[in-house]
Amino acid sequence: MTATVRAEQTAVFPRFLDHAYPNIERGDGVWLFTTDGRKILDACSGGAMVTCLGHGVREVIEAAASQANQIAYYYNHHFTNRPQEQLAERLVTVVAPEMARVKFTSGGSEANETAIRLARAYHVERGQPQRWRVISPAQAYHGSTFGTLALSGRRRSLQQPYESYLPAYFHLAPATPRLDPTGERALAELDDIVAKVDPDSISAFFCEPVSAAALPAYSPPKRFWDGLQERATRYGFLVCFDEIVSGMGRVGSWLAAHELPIEPDIVTIGKGLGAGYAPLAAVLCRAHVLDAIAGGSREFDLGHTWDGAPLPCAVGLAVLDVLTERRLVDRVRERGPRLLDELRAALKGSSIVGEVRGRGFLLGVELVDPRDGRSFLPDELDAASLVDDIAFDLGLLVSSTHSTPDGYAGDEVLLAPAYTSTDAELAQMVERFAATIASLERMVLHEVGRQPVGTVHRP
Repeated sequence: MTATVRAEQTAVFPRFLDHAYPNIERGDGVWLFTTDGRKILDACSGGAMVTCLGHGVREVIEAAASQANQIAYYYNHHFTNRPQEQLAERLVTVVAPEMARVKFTSGGSEANETAIRLARAYHVERGQPQRWRVISPAQAYHGSTFGTLALSGRRRSLQQPYESYLPAYFHLAPATPRLDPTGERALAELDDIVAKVDPDSISAFFCEPVSAAALPAYSPPKRFWDGLQERATRYGFLVCFDEIVSGMGRVGSWLAAHELPIEPDIVTIGKGLGAGYAPLAAVLCRAHVLDAIAGGSREFDLGHTWDGAPLPCAVGLAVLDVLTERRLVDRVRERGPRLLDELRAALKGSSIVGEVRGRGFLLGVELVDPRDGRSFLPDELDAASLVDDIAFDLGLLVSSTHSTPDGYAGDEVLLAPAYTSTDAELAQMVERFAATIASLERMVLHEVGRQPVGTVHRP
């Protein structure tokens, strides 16, 4: 195999047909190795915030092999199995004792789709079939199915040209320091939506307690969460938390929900549950959600091929064992604040860096126009892609997002190292990322010096 693979050289249907994809041969801890011998420092847990334990963890690999030797798969519609039963029990005792039941899926999109349908089923079982509408913050990413794609309000960068296929959900402008620092504007917008469509038509409010890909490491202010809890009680809708990224210790607690003044009814977890060793996610619900179905039809008819299969659940058990035995969630909670301080110190003085945020081992860096220190960078510059390319050239893997056309956020960069990263490796990540931003800054200053300051786009 060649060191890079282009669209015309492969039978794979790649995401970007004009991109030459580096060919990864193996991984070890937080390091990736290409077929031509390059060594890449993985500061984003596999690129999608998944490999929270790093690459090559023997305990997890051996657990997968052992289970595969017994039985890897059968359809969950007909049977159950020991790994599924044990993992569900561990999740509602160790990770989320406030939850009552667990339904496993293959990935985050499926889990969030399941959560939408579970919220809908809850209301139908309680004799309120008119409740189907969902409200969610606009600057978000919840998955790639039509149901989950509709949860985002990013019409230009995500939903086109599929809008005709998407449910008519409602979206709030995010309560960010730029748009709504107190959260009061978002709450007022929520009230306006509810009044417009009738409170009895609202099924759920769906959001990330701590954002990931779309607005890295961001969480609304406390006033917003207090107001959301009050309105959920008043209007009768459920609160669903997408913790596909933030769950399983990423922000320094088992769930980000545990750090907020609100109690979600349904929570999804994913990436850190399988840790990159098997496709695995889960939907957790409180007792009253289960009770509605148990007291009604006694059936929740939704399943995907690999839901609850023995192999991925055995992997999940092994991942949970490693997390608890090595006290890795404690490690993230204790080390995260210092990592944020180190990142801020390394980027201090950069004219293109705005807010630097962090929750545990989930960090976000906002890029801004150096001419006023606040506006989005020009859309056509696509600084996010430049960050990823420069970082890779410096032997670093990060993940960036460019949603400037939607008007809620500009170019943002996400760092999400494995919980097992050593202090020395974390220091290298910060150093290489600072070098990335310094290189980008020189390019940006050269480009924007030719044009007037752009205005902040508004939706």
